[in-house]
Formats: sequence, C-alpha cells, structure tokens
Amino acid sequence: MPIEMLTYAELGDRLKISSEAARALAKRHRLPRSRSNDGKTLVQVDLTEINHTPVARAAQSPAGDQVVTALKEHIATLQTDLLEMKALAGSHRADFEKECDRTNKLLAELLKANVETLTAREKAAQLEGTLVILRQPWWRRLAEVFYRIPPDAARPNLAAAE
Repeated sequence: MPIEMLTYAELGDRLKISSEAARALAKRHRLPRSRSNDGKTLVQVDLTEINHTPVARAAQSPAGDQVVTALKEHIATLQTDLLEMKALAGSHRADFEKECDRTNKLLAELLKANVETLTAREKAAQLEGTLVILRQPWWRRLAEVFYRIPPDAARPNLAAAE
C-alpha cells in the first residue's frame, strides 16, 4: 500500500481506535506530521507497516462497582445530614433573632429608666436647694431678697446663730 496522508480521526477510523489513541500511535512510531490548510494535523502513514490490533478493555471489576456504590450511598447520607444541619441552623437563627429583639427592647427600657433616674436626681437636687433656703430664718431670706446678699455670705452667720 502506498503512503497516505490521514488526520488523526481518519487514522483512528481505519484502525478502529479513538483519535487520541491514533495520535499517541503516531507519536510512538515517530510518523512524520504536517499541518493542513484547515489547521488539522496530517500524518504520513503506510498502513501495511503498522501492525496494530486494538486491545479490548477489560470490564470493571465488581469490587470497583462496590466502591462506587458505597461512595454514592455515603454521599446520599452526607446530603441528608447537610439538610438536617441547614434546618437546625435555621431554627437557631430564628432563636437568635428573637433574642436580639428582646435584648433591644430591654436596652430601650434601660435607657428610658436611666433618663428617668437622672431627671429624678436633678429634681431631688433642686428640692434640696429649696429646702436649704427654707431652713433659714424668715428675716435672713427677706434680707437676701431685698439686699441681694448671696446665700453663701449669710451662711457663716447662720452657723454662729445656731
């Protein structure tokens, strides 16, 4: 037979092998190769010189099938575990959001109570000041009003009088 120029696909069809196997065969036999105008690789081959018989692949062993089925079963159990964990995480998230709302309400109440406490302290200080003024004798209060005597100036006399 004469030398023919074949692509890997055509060579594979003639030898009843895949195009990848034909490419490997051309490399192994160091057959001359060149590029065609359409970009495909052409191999110069004399089919009478190549003694190639395709090797039949052995079927997968049953042990390999058992491993695959065991892995598929394990994947299925992991997927069910994942779904359970997602459901559990969802319930925990709901609890978390509920507690966040509760915390925010308690914080608002605490701030409100703090404002009320400060207001009560201010009122108590004001009433205490009024009480100090009212404990003075009437005539000293009257003198402070008319003569604009500061309350602190009158106090040393108050301590001596008592």
